Amino acid sequence: PLYRVRGSHITLWCKVSGYQGPAEQNFQWSIYLPSAPEREVQIVSTVDPSFPYAIYTQRVRSRGIYVERVQGDAVLLHITELQDRDAGEYECHTPNTDERYFGSYSAKTNLSVIADTLSASMAPQILTHTEGDAVELTCEVSKSTAQHTHLSVGWYHLQEAGDRRAEEVLTFSKDFVLRPGPSYVQRFLAGDVRLNKVGNTTYKLSIGGVELSDRGQLYCEAAEWIEDPDETWKDISHKQTERTSLAVMSRDLSMDITAAESSLSEGDTLQLNCTVGAQKSSSRHFQVLWLLNGMELARVDPHGILIWQEEYEERAKLGHLQAFKQSNTVYVLTIYEVGLKDNGMYHCSVSEVKTPGDIHSIQTKLSSGIQVNVKPIESHMRLSVSTSTPQVMAGDALVLLCEVQGATSPVSVRWWHLPPQHPGPRVLVATMERDGTLSLGDAYRDSRTRGSLRLEKASSGAFTLVIPNTLDEGDSGRYGCKVTEWSRGQSWTEEGETAVTVSLGLHATLTSRIATVKYGQSFELVCQVSASYTLEEVPASVGWLFQPSPPTGHYHELVRVFPSGTVAWGAAQPRFQGKAQLTKAATSFRLRIRNAAAADEGTYQCEVEVWRKNTLPLGQPAATTRSNAVGIKLVLPESKLRVATKESSVETVSGADTAIECRIMFAQNNSQFAITWYLLPPPLADATPLQILRADYSSILEYGADFSSPAQKSRFLSQRVSSNVFWLRILSANPGDQGRYYCVVEEWLWLVDGWYKLGEGASGSTMLEFKLPGKQMLEKTNRSVSAREGEEVTLHCLLQGAHLPAAHLSATWFRGEESRHVRPLLTLRHDGAIEYPMESLARRLHLRRPTTGDFSLTLRSVEEGDAGVYHCQVQEWQQQSEGTEWALQALACSGYTRLTTTPPGNAAGCEGQLTPHQFPLSHTGMGGTITAALCWQCWLRWQECRGAGRTC
Repeated sequence: PLYRVRGSHITLWCKVSGYQGPAEQNFQWSIYLPSAPEREVQIVSTVDPSFPYAIYTQRVRSRGIYVERVQGDAVLLHITELQDRDAGEYECHTPNTDERYFGSYSAKTNLSVIADTLSASMAPQILTHTEGDAVELTCEVSKSTAQHTHLSVGWYHLQEAGDRRAEEVLTFSKDFVLRPGPSYVQRFLAGDVRLNKVGNTTYKLSIGGVELSDRGQLYCEAAEWIEDPDETWKDISHKQTERTSLAVMSRDLSMDITAAESSLSEGDTLQLNCTVGAQKSSSRHFQVLWLLNGMELARVDPHGILIWQEEYEERAKLGHLQAFKQSNTVYVLTIYEVGLKDNGMYHCSVSEVKTPGDIHSIQTKLSSGIQVNVKPIESHMRLSVSTSTPQVMAGDALVLLCEVQGATSPVSVRWWHLPPQHPGPRVLVATMERDGTLSLGDAYRDSRTRGSLRLEKASSGAFTLVIPNTLDEGDSGRYGCKVTEWSRGQSWTEEGETAVTVSLGLHATLTSRIATVKYGQSFELVCQVSASYTLEEVPASVGWLFQPSPPTGHYHELVRVFPSGTVAWGAAQPRFQGKAQLTKAATSFRLRIRNAAAADEGTYQCEVEVWRKNTLPLGQPAATTRSNAVGIKLVLPESKLRVATKESSVETVSGADTAIECRIMFAQNNSQFAITWYLLPPPLADATPLQILRADYSSILEYGADFSSPAQKSRFLSQRVSSNVFWLRILSANPGDQGRYYCVVEEWLWLVDGWYKLGEGASGSTMLEFKLPGKQMLEKTNRSVSAREGEEVTLHCLLQGAHLPAAHLSATWFRGEESRHVRPLLTLRHDGAIEYPMESLARRLHLRRPTTGDFSLTLRSVEEGDAGVYHCQVQEWQQQSEGTEWALQALACSGYTRLTTTPPGNAAGCEGQLTPHQFPLSHTGMGGTITAALCWQCWLRWQECRGAGRTC
């Protein structure tokens, strides 16, 4: 049989020959177990993935067992980790690929699994020697295998700690032959490198004179061999020892740095040895510097005095750093509890001086570097928080459990509570420090409230918190456990929490039939109380709480009814006592408030307290609960106010009295009104409304800033003509009063405790215009005019009738509508001078004056941007006597003219396409002779009509 060691990676080979089929043959592996030697158990196949039985499926899928094809007709079966159950008779079968059977298509072999008894050990050391010194290392190797096996023992050398390929020094083979490595052949033949067995299990490597190339790490490796049935020897187990660091100094001045371990975890201890190699070192003087990443940490002078760099002094004082001179050639740096900041490349540098105080060095040597890697410590702590009492009645005990797993160092535990109604900071319940010291939070120190809290460590990872006597619903919420693990100056924290519900067995619900109440109405609040016991059998009190709107931050107690029937009214809201009514029916408590006013708007709650039976005096209630909050909002009666909004105009002459009307169409019967009159002076669109005066609901007058002079107050009066009609009287009106007037009406009503504004409305505007004297009249017809770009167009402004000889006229042309920005284009002053507010248009504007009353404007070289609405304003000025100022007597505005522009050539095209005979004379009332301009205007209207989807 084949013998192989448990846990090793083994292979079984299988080869087929003499076949006539394809070059690549398939193989199937099975086993006959000792427990059932006649039953085949299929393991793996090169052709059928479903071939393995269930006990081997997972190992085949994970490649714990697999087949390696060496060539088309030869394979190796791999078992990567041999188990005891793998012992048995293995069969390799190759399915026939020929037309006939020519021989044996399967082969078998027995496999026995034996224990791995091989051991090899060597104590790790840090050795420092000078070239030529003798070195001896011993290795203990043993086995207790029942089968006949041989041992091989070898020594191997690594130049650097991170090297993966070791160099063979000398091996005692399984055939009892000494075999040196390639680099040690000559030294072996010369007898300088020897290996001796000095006992049953002890093997000694001797190096007569170490060389510089021997520096590095040395270790011993043992192998156990067994003879297979084919008489070949197979290694079935290998073991390596720990490593010994060997530093070899040159006989000249040299430096070597070594570390017992250069890959560390946070908190470990790092020890570095710096060895000075020199002949007759005892009579020489050295100064040694320790360097990290090229920066000095510390130095040791020839007298052994240590000097730390400033940034390392504090750690040295705390005992975390140590450096000293062990001998004249050996210097030691030790870092206790290393951290991530200690990662890096370490060197030591030696300087030789003639005398200890000499500052000039004879020679300086820098050692090779050693890379130190510090890995952060990781915590594998996990915790869970639970409770055996997730729902408890007030007064019962609450038991909480915090279970900690994976912690390898001492832990501290903090319990906290987050009440359900307070999402603020968490409340500390209790603390257990690492040393077992207990402390309670401020809210839990008084044992008279919740009893004596118990915080216990039930086992190494189980902590329990017991609150013997829960108070009320305030003890509900989330309870959390915060565990902190401490190790080597670091800490890791885990938290968990669980929910707990504490029931009072008492609940109150507040309702109201109406949440929105009109002024003067009554409203009622119903507090319905439910309990897990008969409420009538225990003393109970009901309090009514109120928070005004807007909130002031806390509730005021309006009234409280005690178990004895005593009623206590709160001092904060004394007005409630005269308008509130309290009633009770079984477990229903009612608060009725009559004649609601603004001060009654806010949020209401009821609070119920109960005591245990037969407890006199009452003292602390056994349970207290507050209801939900119910908001009561007061609203004003709906305003019915409607003010006439029709636009109108009033025409007067300078010096006459006139009146502007403000009419209320509908309002409440008992309402009072405040009237505010406004003026929109011209130009109307750009003007800011000016407040003339306001008469409040008590008829008190208040004039606006622009009408507060005594002269203005005497001319503008507000008069109530009837219950729903108000006039603004303007005495001795003058052209300066021209503009649009309107009123704003406010509706006021007396409700319970004062006057309240229900609403307001604005009237339509009334245009106040001044007639020109005599029979003069400015044409007010609205027109539309079209012009081609590049041509000129005339906009008409005609004053009809004769004017007074002593009067002078002025005129201004505007562009824009009331709803848009109105800009003056040209002004003809009463003295004949012309002003151009827009200088860019001056060359294209021409004021025609064929007659005295003709102020028509000609616009030359029409552009696309000239399209818009135009109108003119004519003013009449008179001089009362020679040498006096000219005074404005009257003014009037013309109708609006809308100018549209068309690209060059369009009108001609239209004229060529339409003739009077083809044109529908009934179209929009147009008829008669059709000019090109009229034709173009009509065509535009027809296009607009068609675009609107109408029949045109």
